[in-house]
Amino acid sequence: MTGQTITAPARVVTGEPGCGRTTFLARAVRAHRAGAAVSVAADRAVPDAGLRALLRAVEAADGTGPAVLLDALHAAAAHAPLLVCVDDAHLWDAPSRAVLGQAARRLRGTARVSLLLSVAGHRPVDPEFAALPVIRLDPLTPAEAAALLDEFTGGDADPAVRDDLVDAADGNPALLLAMARRLTPAQLRGHRRAPRPPADAASLTGLAGDCLTGLTDPQRDLVLRVAAALADLDGEEERADARLVLRAARTAVPVPEVLASTDGTLRFHSDLVRRAVYESAPPERRRAAHHALAEALEAEGSQGLGALLHRARASATPPPGTADALAEAAAGPGPHGPRCAAYTRAAELAADPTRRAEWYTAAAEHALLAGRAHRARRLLDAARDHAVPRALRGRIELARGTTILHDGPVDEARASLLLAARLLAGADDPRPARTAALAAADAAWAAGDAAGCLQALPRGEDPAGRDAVPSAADYAHGLRALLEGRFPAAALRLGRLVADTETGELPDVPETSLRAAAAALMLGDLPAARRAGTRALAADHGAGGGVAALAREYLAYTELRAGRHAVARTHAEEGLRAAHRTGRRNTAAHHHAALALAASVDSGLAEVAVHARAALAVARRHGLVQAATLAEWATARADLGHGRPREAADRLGPLVRPGPRRGHFAVWMSAVPCYVEATVSAGRADGGDRGDGRAREGGRGQGGGEAAEVVAVVEEFARWAGFGADPQAPAQLLRCRALLAPPDRTDALYRSALGLHDRADGDFERARTELSYGKWLRRRRRLREARDRLGAALVGFERCGARAWAEQARAELRALGVSAGARTGTAPGLSGLTPQQLRIARWVAEGATNREVALALSVSTRTVDYHLRKAFAALGVRSRVELARLVERAQPPPDGTGTERGASGGHTEIDRAHP
Repeated sequence: MTGQTITAPARVVTGEPGCGRTTFLARAVRAHRAGAAVSVAADRAVPDAGLRALLRAVEAADGTGPAVLLDALHAAAAHAPLLVCVDDAHLWDAPSRAVLGQAARRLRGTARVSLLLSVAGHRPVDPEFAALPVIRLDPLTPAEAAALLDEFTGGDADPAVRDDLVDAADGNPALLLAMARRLTPAQLRGHRRAPRPPADAASLTGLAGDCLTGLTDPQRDLVLRVAAALADLDGEEERADARLVLRAARTAVPVPEVLASTDGTLRFHSDLVRRAVYESAPPERRRAAHHALAEALEAEGSQGLGALLHRARASATPPPGTADALAEAAAGPGPHGPRCAAYTRAAELAADPTRRAEWYTAAAEHALLAGRAHRARRLLDAARDHAVPRALRGRIELARGTTILHDGPVDEARASLLLAARLLAGADDPRPARTAALAAADAAWAAGDAAGCLQALPRGEDPAGRDAVPSAADYAHGLRALLEGRFPAAALRLGRLVADTETGELPDVPETSLRAAAAALMLGDLPAARRAGTRALAADHGAGGGVAALAREYLAYTELRAGRHAVARTHAEEGLRAAHRTGRRNTAAHHHAALALAASVDSGLAEVAVHARAALAVARRHGLVQAATLAEWATARADLGHGRPREAADRLGPLVRPGPRRGHFAVWMSAVPCYVEATVSAGRADGGDRGDGRAREGGRGQGGGEAAEVVAVVEEFARWAGFGADPQAPAQLLRCRALLAPPDRTDALYRSALGLHDRADGDFERARTELSYGKWLRRRRRLREARDRLGAALVGFERCGARAWAEQARAELRALGVSAGARTGTAPGLSGLTPQQLRIARWVAEGATNREVALALSVSTRTVDYHLRKAFAALGVRSRVELARLVERAQPPPDGTGTERGASGGHTEIDRAHP
């Protein structure tokens, strides 16, 4: 379901049969804790039954008309907000629907009454409700469907069976559970073979049967022909040519409400109803529908793939030569769905095992390009059942490895791709072997296996490689040089790839632009990465195959590196939808990790946890070390931003320190600045005086060991920062050194870091350095400078939406006596006290009791108590200890090192408050 906040007074909840409309309303009732909530059902056959049922539910007298209903609802909500849920409102009697619709429209602007009206999505929305805002329940994602199935089965479902069920349900929760109920426990556990496809006609008809009641026989034939016309498009096109379908009908037929007729096309309002119509029809009726469509196409002179497919499905035993004709037609241009269907049907009809395997493989390749990874895997399983020549086996393994790389364990994908590269080596066309090798390197990269990545990459120059596989040679050799630490050579080859892509030296195809985006990210050229990712999206032009999902991943990481977290969130959200749409759970995991990173800056801990858990659930199952490292880093950064440095240090330590638990080789160094800040804030880093008068703990025992590890990690980070792949890294390095440095070096390091931030751009990282510097200055009692830095940090955090970090800056300003909501230089703290309150506060801060203060000021203890309570409220403190600390911070340091009173004639907080 799509999570949406219900803000309008009345909304329509819709979706296809089985999508969970009733469950959505039930959850809304349970979540409505601010007042009363009622659910209403009524007899659809009795006039005004719906209205009377609703009036009874709110304990109102019977009546008619929208005014009566509105008065009843407002009266029921007089003492507490009221939520009214009406399930299946489209089934109410017509007079009740009319009154309900008018009342819902008139509720606009009221905050006391809310209406949720559930209507079926397989038909047009009733005119009475058409003007209301709509909540459309989306299909479940594969991960959500798998979680629902695990909950239903107690985790007993075999992974292969679970994947079959999830794929067949296509995001419909009711269909998923209906199919699971039809399997025996042995079939669910994989001990006995389950029927394929598991989405049998009975399960579909049980959900959608009511939607087809009342149709005449000609209308049933019409909806079946529309379903047959769409059967092989596999979601790539949801509309059928109305003229063709009606020509096949040969007689005029009223279009039933399950179909929408627009712009000369016919389509189903619900894909589940389409599937139910087609799957539940007897085989002879399906064949008759395909026969009619084939004749209609042939009458128009069409002999293309569509006509061939319909003709092949119109007979249980197609004539000889049908398989060859289908394969020949499928080799031409066209949507991937029909081409996959044609190759699949050709393979089913083929007598030769080699040709059968070849056509199953071609069908799998098009299924993969259409975003049907699960179907591709099943087709490849059929292809592997036959003994085939070496080259065809290599092609099968390449398709299989690519499929698993998108949705499966990446170590398994790498093994298949390496095998494919070996089997395809030496062929006349070098492109498949090079593609397999680079894909194997991608799998090893995702797994965090640097050695495996090097093993997969080709060695030496391929004289034909640069021309035969545009962009591949520079990318492969540049990546090898980077992994081997030969940074100048890496910059040369990867930079050439980026430049050639931008100047048009290489073909403007998605694959080349994606490689250029990856290369630019490795080089830290964020503008070039942004341009390449955008070019990949433009070149893809909605062709499918998951290019959009991968391009959005690169764009999201680019914007995260640039500190533009809101833009990164947009790319990741769009990429997540594309990944789910094309069956790429591994890419979806990366998008969840990117969303967790964005949320760690601009959202709360709960949202970070949601995305991090989603990323880790797939990452741990499929061995995605890169996605897992990013998700862990996001969680730790959120902890740090919300004032939980110990938790952040505990999580980050294993990721950044050498050892088997270290994070991904290309990611862990990005988490080093957070790790250093967390360890210092948690008091675990050694390095002398911290600037607040206390010596750091460390230098012995466990603390000393961790302090030494922090220093070693920073030195590794310094080598990374020197490569220049991250524009923020040089400034972050100086911030890390400042956090660990003795006081006589800290000032210069922070100032140098801020100078480097000016070159790199990015509000968030600069604001973090300003915050860290401001904290240090405040502890050194350099109060005016601290206010300037903390105020600048607050402005930077607010500009980039970093709410938790902005609150840290506000807290530091409050500790200086600056109002929590103020910028630097506004609303001072102690200066807001009256002279008498200030005098009493200073006495109390020195340890005097109320009686001692009263004697010193010649007032009563009651007067002291009154002014002291007023001072506590004005300063936002709760104890004498907090008051003493606040007064102490506002005093000039006794050694004269502070800057609050110097050559400029500046005054302290207390000086300004009480001259």
